[in-house]
Amino acid sequence: MHKKEKGYGEKKLICDIVADKADIISGINQSVWDFAEFGYHEERSAEKIKEVLLEEGFELESGLAGIATSFVGRYGSGKPVIGILAEYDALPDLSQEAGVAKPCPIKGKEYGHGCGHSALGAGAVGAAIAVKEYLKQTGQTGTVELYGCPAEETGFGKTFMVKAHCFDDLDMTFCWHPMDGNMSMSVRTVAYYKARFDFKGRTSHAGAAPELGRSALDACELMNVGVNYLREHIISNARVHYAYIDCGGKAPNVVPDHASLLYFVRAPKLKQSGEILERIKKIAQGAALMTETEVEIQVLGGMSDTIPNPTASKLLADSFVETGAPDFGEEEFAIARKFLDIMPEEQKARVIAEGAKRNGISPEEFARRPLNTFIVPYTDAMRDRVMTGSSDVGDVSYQVPTAQITAAVGVPETGAHTWQMTAQVGTSIGDKASLAVARAIALACAKVYEEPAIVEQAKKELLEETGGVYISPIPDGIVPADVE
Repeated sequence: MHKKEKGYGEKKLICDIVADKADIISGINQSVWDFAEFGYHEERSAEKIKEVLLEEGFELESGLAGIATSFVGRYGSGKPVIGILAEYDALPDLSQEAGVAKPCPIKGKEYGHGCGHSALGAGAVGAAIAVKEYLKQTGQTGTVELYGCPAEETGFGKTFMVKAHCFDDLDMTFCWHPMDGNMSMSVRTVAYYKARFDFKGRTSHAGAAPELGRSALDACELMNVGVNYLREHIISNARVHYAYIDCGGKAPNVVPDHASLLYFVRAPKLKQSGEILERIKKIAQGAALMTETEVEIQVLGGMSDTIPNPTASKLLADSFVETGAPDFGEEEFAIARKFLDIMPEEQKARVIAEGAKRNGISPEEFARRPLNTFIVPYTDAMRDRVMTGSSDVGDVSYQVPTAQITAAVGVPETGAHTWQMTAQVGTSIGDKASLAVARAIALACAKVYEEPAIVEQAKKELLEETGGVYISPIPDGIVPADVE
């Protein structure tokens, strides 16, 4: 252990550490990308990360909130205690060969990292390792905790972990998300509820005795029609999505006596989501009445809106600017050009024009280097924006001052939850983004350890926003197995 030499500084120390650990961090992205496991089944992904943490000297605790693939790795002692959030779940139907700019699913694989969580986990772990080395080499007081958080996509793992008080000892939390640009993610995501509607009817021969049947599938269809009309009469920032999880069978000549729907109901605040859900429940009951079927409604849980903490957000964003955007080179630009070339001409022209403007280069240069390498500075106005996606980071943000950043893992306008995202994040583009956020988050942590008063200001802001009130979207009695 040694104190920092004069002029060495936290930034250089941390950048050197991340450079030294680059192969380990990139290896996590590549391994987790290859495993591509669905929420609550991320056994190999979680084990890979835990392996690395143990080798790096972290103390491990597994099975948080009763979830087998959750864990926390701890290093250091005393206050402040800073949490870093890692995710590693993949999405169904997004298997894709890395770096291939056409649909090319990997044989035998269903899932793919179309939201970039392989890189998300790698960057978070890289940051935790860098903070560990910083604490070790400087003798600074403080604790870093790396949280392995399963099932963000469909199972709101962090929400279960909040309900189980996993984050109660934290003073501040940092995380990031793969996107197509580099900036503070200090926007407000929306809350949502997840609910299941199971209709029960009566079978009969659809040709010989249709009058004896009571179709559960008809009830689902009528419910969806009713909800479609409801969409005109809800607030503009709300979103309602559905999927059939049981279509009633495969035989058209059998009146189906079972059929089920899964609904997501999003709105800026959890209370608003709940109010819309109550109206949807009435529509479901009406559909059951019209078809003389029965409906069972089960609210499975959800996520709270995200509160971007002003002090923490500015701190993390400023640290990102200091440590720099991903160090993309010709290897990454060559991969990116393939994905730019497959875009429709109108979109391609827009991406080039806007990318050139954002990065301060000519359109011709951006077409050769079509990845964002500019970091958008933080502004307080970002906190007024509402992004109509959802994240279980929101529930953490009600408990602990929380900040997030984004880093580019693909060509601009590469949409999340697409095979194009899967294909790009599994290359060195995803690796380089992971290294960049590891530097930024680690430097932000170092600044908090150096100036603990930052925590008190951030906690004051959080209390002013929430009034100390948090209501879990997960009903009592619901466990992770219910929402897989």
